[in-house]
Amino acid sequence: MRMKIMLKYFLIFLPVLFFSCTGSPSSEKTPGSAPVPETKITTEPQTPTVTPTVTPTVTPTTPPQVPSQVTPTVPPPVPPQAPPPQVDYLTIVAAGDNLIHEPIIRAGYVNGGYSFDSIYDRIRGYILPADIAFINQETVLVTKNLGYSGYPLFGSPLEIGTALVGMGFDIVNHATNHIMDKGEAGVLSCMDFWDKHEDIHYLGIHRTEEERAKRQVIISKNNFKVGFLSYTYGTNGIPLPRGKSWLVSLIDQGKMAADIKALRPHCDYLVVSMHWGEEYKFDYSKEQERLAAFLADQQVDLVIGHHPHVIEPLVIMKRKDGGSMPVFYSLGNFLSAHVTPIKDTLLGGIMYLKLKKTEETISIEEIGLVPIITHFDVSLSGFSVYPLHEYTEEMAARHWNRRRGDSSVTVSYFTKIAKDMFGANLIMENPFER
Repeated sequence: MRMKIMLKYFLIFLPVLFFSCTGSPSSEKTPGSAPVPETKITTEPQTPTVTPTVTPTVTPTTPPQVPSQVTPTVPPPVPPQAPPPQVDYLTIVAAGDNLIHEPIIRAGYVNGGYSFDSIYDRIRGYILPADIAFINQETVLVTKNLGYSGYPLFGSPLEIGTALVGMGFDIVNHATNHIMDKGEAGVLSCMDFWDKHEDIHYLGIHRTEEERAKRQVIISKNNFKVGFLSYTYGTNGIPLPRGKSWLVSLIDQGKMAADIKALRPHCDYLVVSMHWGEEYKFDYSKEQERLAAFLADQQVDLVIGHHPHVIEPLVIMKRKDGGSMPVFYSLGNFLSAHVTPIKDTLLGGIMYLKLKKTEETISIEEIGLVPIITHFDVSLSGFSVYPLHEYTEEMAARHWNRRRGDSSVTVSYFTKIAKDMFGANLIMENPFER
C-alpha cells in the first residue's frame, strides 16, 4: 500500500523535475497525459560580465632565411679556335764584287803564308748574323801552281775563300767576266775548293752537262725554301772550252727561262744573280732594265746585280701576277784596290733583306742597303772594309786617293751619293743590332 502511494506521487512530480532540468516546457503534447499547469520561473536579470578583449602585441618575426638557390651562369660552349697562323722570318744579305787586286794579295802575305781575315773584321758583324749570305767572288780562287795575279787575268789565293767562310757566307757566285782568267783549270779549282765546304754553295759554274741541267741550289731555313740561279754577260772574250758550253752559266734568255721553270716549283723564294751592266756607271743601262723585266715575267722574286764596280739603284718592279721583284742593279765593290782616279769604286754596299712568311704568303718586312768603304793607305797596305757610318773624316784623310791629291775623298761625299741613290732604303746602322 505504501509502495503505491509513493509511486503515485512520483508520477505526479516527474514533469516538474523534467521541466526544471530542460528550462522550457515541451510544446508537444504527449498522448494520454493530463495537461500540466504552466509554472513561471522568474530569473533576475544578470549583468553580463564583460571581459575586455586584449589584442596581443604581435612582434613581427623575420622568417628564417632560407639560403637562396643560385643557379650558376654557365657560359655557352666555346667552339674550338684554330691556332694563330705561324709566322716566320728570314734575313738575306748580299755583297758585291770581292775583287782581289795584286796589292791585296801582297798585303795578305804574312809570316810565310796568306791570311785575309783581318781585312773583313769590321764588316763581319753585318754578314755573320744573317740567315743567308751571298757574295760575288769576282776573281778565280786558285792554287799556287796556277799563279797568283791581279789585273787583267786574276788569280786569287784559296785563303780568300777561307776568309769568306769565316765571315759566314753561304752562297758564292762565280759566274763573272773573270771566271775564265785561268782557263778551265781555274774553274775546276774553284769547285774543288768549295766542295770541301759542304755548307757553302757555289753558283754559275758546273763540272758536267748533266750537273748543269740537274744541280739545284736551294737553302731551306726558318720554314723558307730559297732557290738561287746565276748568270754572267760574258767572259772577257775568253771562249769556253769546245763542247763545254755548260761550264759557265751565260746570259741566255731561253736557257734562263728553262732553269727558272725547273727550279720555281721547288722553292718559295727565287733569287737570280746577274753579272751585267756598264762599268763605273751609276745608272743602269737599257739592257739591264730589259733583262730585269724578263726576269719579272718569269716570276723571279729578287735580282742581285754586280759588275759595274759602283753602286746602282734599287728598283722594285711589279710582276704580272701581282707580286713584286726588287732589283739591286749593282752592289758595287765589296773589296778592291782600284788605284785609278775613279774614287767611286771605293763605295759599295751590302744588301739587307728581311722576309716575313705567314702560312704560304711571303712579304718584305724591310729592304735596304748598308753602304761600305774600302780603305787603304798611301803605301797600298792597311786594307780594311768599313761600314760608311763608322768611317770618319780622319780616316778618309789618310786614304790612298786623298794622299794622291784628290781632296774630294771625304765621308760627306760618299754619304751624299748613297743617300741620293737609296733615300729611305739607306741603312746607316747595323740592322742586326737594333
